Amino acid sequence: MNFDGILFFPVTPFDAEGRVDPGLAREHVASRLPFGPGGVFAACGTGEYHALTAQEAGVVVRSAVEAVREAGADVPVLGGAGGPLGHALEAARAAQEAGAQGLLVLPPYLVNAPTDGLERYVEAIAAATDLELVIYHRANARFTPEAVARLAANPKIVGFKDGVGDVAVTQEVVLAVEATGRTDFQFFNGLLTAELSQGAYRGIGVPLYSSAAFAMAPEVAIAAYRAAEDGDEPRRRELLERFYRPLVRLRDAVPGYGVSLVKAGVRLGGLEVGGVRPPLADPRPEHLAELERILAVGLELAGSPTASGSAALVAP
Repeated sequence: MNFDGILFFPVTPFDAEGRVDPGLAREHVASRLPFGPGGVFAACGTGEYHALTAQEAGVVVRSAVEAVREAGADVPVLGGAGGPLGHALEAARAAQEAGAQGLLVLPPYLVNAPTDGLERYVEAIAAATDLELVIYHRANARFTPEAVARLAANPKIVGFKDGVGDVAVTQEVVLAVEATGRTDFQFFNGLLTAELSQGAYRGIGVPLYSSAAFAMAPEVAIAAYRAAEDGDEPRRRELLERFYRPLVRLRDAVPGYGVSLVKAGVRLGGLEVGGVRPPLADPRPEHLAELERILAVGLELAGSPTASGSAALVAP
């Protein structure tokens, strides 16, 4: 399984009765595929994995798989697996039955565990299916470089996603895995609004990142990605200053806005994906208005050249 490009974490649409809407889930994924995501991570963090049953997670993953197949796209689809071990195993099996190619291993439920316990948690999920796994280093699932190197001995474990933000530790993880001889292991920046930190991560050998902005404004996310890839520093910085920094300030205003703002942004784009499930809350009216303003600025930047002379970008 290989990733090349921005990692797309779709939202999970709910209908008026609060049920998962597989048709809208397919539409949401299909509408972003023309922008060339490097992978689709369905029913994960932005997709409200924490609020889904294992069966619902399987429905969401199947919708993403169907959208990719119908588009004839060569994009891997992964599902989430985390929380209580029993639930994680059920979600992992549901993802495999839905046609996923891999799993993002999310943190276990509540408890803090020793390193060897976290390793056993990952190995138990790996043993439950034939799918390849990406480890998510975040919250109460913090892996030492040595632990990641040991897990890398399992060929089914193919990636490491950092959601902690300790660049020094992530650098050690990269070096530890490289020392094992694995050449197919991949590293991801999984911080919230990763575009702000990706310059630093690229410098330590972490070329991939997840983009919440891609779910609601793929034009803007791709503009930032291409500016970084092309070395167009003035354009990248303009996007960071005028779009991403205001978005981060708004995101930090209320806990959980890292998900609910993205879902609101998808709605503002015309796809009625519903609100978020508890314990998250939808944006307040004044915050929704600010999000709309930020998105308008971002879309204007994405579709216009800057002083550096970059070509306009509205769609790939």
